[in-house]
Amino acid sequence: MTRQPDTATVLAARAGDPAAVDRLIAGYLPLVYTIVGRALEGHADVDDVVQEVMIRVLRSLGELRDPEAFRSWLVAITVRQVRERFRTRQSAPDALLDEDLRDPGADFTDLAITRLELSGQRRETAEATRWLDEEYRELLSLWWLEASGELTRDEIADAVGVNRQHAAVRVQRMKAQLETARAVVRVLNRAPRCPDLMVLTQNWDGRPGSLWRKRIARHTRECRLCAPAWDNLVAAERLLAGMALVPLPSGLGSAFGHTLSGTATSAAKSVGAKIGATMANKVLAGVLAVGAVGGGTAAVLATQEDPAVPISPAAVATLVPSAPAPTTPSPSPSVTPSKSPSAKPSAPAPPPPAEKSAKKGAAVWKFAGSKGALKDVGASWYYSWSPNDNEVPGPAGVEFVPMIWGAQNVTDATLKEAKAEGDGVLLGFNEPDLAEQSNMSVEAALDAWPRLEATGMKLVSPAVAFGGDTPGGWLDRFMTGASDRGLRVDAIALHWYGSDFSAASVNQFLGYVDAVHKRYDKPIWVTEFGLINFGGSPKYASDAQKVRFIKGTTAGLEKRSFVQRYAYFGLPAVGDSVDFGLYRNATTPTEAGKAYRAAG
Repeated sequence: MTRQPDTATVLAARAGDPAAVDRLIAGYLPLVYTIVGRALEGHADVDDVVQEVMIRVLRSLGELRDPEAFRSWLVAITVRQVRERFRTRQSAPDALLDEDLRDPGADFTDLAITRLELSGQRRETAEATRWLDEEYRELLSLWWLEASGELTRDEIADAVGVNRQHAAVRVQRMKAQLETARAVVRVLNRAPRCPDLMVLTQNWDGRPGSLWRKRIARHTRECRLCAPAWDNLVAAERLLAGMALVPLPSGLGSAFGHTLSGTATSAAKSVGAKIGATMANKVLAGVLAVGAVGGGTAAVLATQEDPAVPISPAAVATLVPSAPAPTTPSPSPSVTPSKSPSAKPSAPAPPPPAEKSAKKGAAVWKFAGSKGALKDVGASWYYSWSPNDNEVPGPAGVEFVPMIWGAQNVTDATLKEAKAEGDGVLLGFNEPDLAEQSNMSVEAALDAWPRLEATGMKLVSPAVAFGGDTPGGWLDRFMTGASDRGLRVDAIALHWYGSDFSAASVNQFLGYVDAVHKRYDKPIWVTEFGLINFGGSPKYASDAQKVRFIKGTTAGLEKRSFVQRYAYFGLPAVGDSVDFGLYRNATTPTEAGKAYRAAG
């Protein structure tokens, strides 16, 4: 892991120490550059976004409450700026440059391969990142740094605004697409190419994209010559472990100094106003930037007279506000709404809460309005991948079902807490068959199961991500082992996601539920289900497709006496779940949310 400035440096920088500011920015600029560069895939905007991040960091440093959380705070700012640039590019897409006019140094993947001297499967993995959907590049840029030891999973979750478990789900889906892309890279790099592949790609323009990734990947699965591309793929996290940050391009700091005059003027004035600095009224139009100069770093201030001059300690002090001194807040005047003599038309009454089905529940993570949404949707029960409801408390009358998420949760304290929080039912491990979820071997799960049994609660099996009906699959081996050891499993948990958004998806899902029940002859709990195409495009179903799917599947689940509970994924429709979730806040369902509210 790259050595980065400590908390003492952050405190000194926040107090306005120019040398500390220099060390702080020098220490973290490569991290920011790597995140932005990989998320934007070497787009010409990379330097601009890095510059914007540093301006925001310097301008807001005095407001940082917890210096120990500086890195998480910095990463969150970086992600916000990347997202803002994505939104800007989507509203005004760039015209493609002629290939002869493109700067080869702008390709971040080539830069990483060259500067990190990548070869073999590491090189393949770097090349495969070009084929990821844009929405996954942001997450990739963070996960890559986690795999190489530069970030933690909690920092990733904070940066993207989700809980740890939800972050794990997103990482797993991104990794699945990355693995597909690695197989695509392999067959395209093979010499000579498969003749059928040459025919397939004769109209391809050579630019990586989701459509051609999907077409080529389908060919590799069906072609005898290309199928070996999927063999012997070393886990990406093993390839990335210990890799360094991508070194900065030479002159990056100087380039910042030449281009920040307009933006930094307002920043300097804003900071100056906060600390009463007289420098704010002068010709300051700069920001601290750090570039590689003779193996060290150089602080540069851009002014309107001189675009790149060494920054003075006084100037640094004006750019980096010290932490504000505590002040006694003055009471805000209360505002009493005035009564209008004229009556306004009353708003239409909201629809009454749905009648409860004993089966219908919700998979919930923390969001504003979760309690109201649980009540409005008519859920009888819910879970949050947690042994307690501290983060997502539910309304009265809605049962919380605790979960023992993974091996790390099998402790006396956690099991005692789950028993106290629940109403007699305990969910087993979450997707133990996936490395990015609870990642447990069948043997480890069986060894831990007696401790769950000791709670005396009704036990729902571990919920596998897929293949619940497959002979010799993870769940099949777990159930066989439980029978051999005399362990108790009272019900089976299932997850299912469909990439076929047609009307056939309803029977595809219900057919899977029926097949699992037939195999184990136990009650079924469907704890996650929905329509999401994790490996292709479009990724999300339309409103009409989701409504049709929800109506058909919930009707089928209600009719099946062996289905005890079901929970659509997921209740929140905020942030990165806005395209598939059910509720925007406590009382505003999406079209899918309206359909789920009416279910049961």
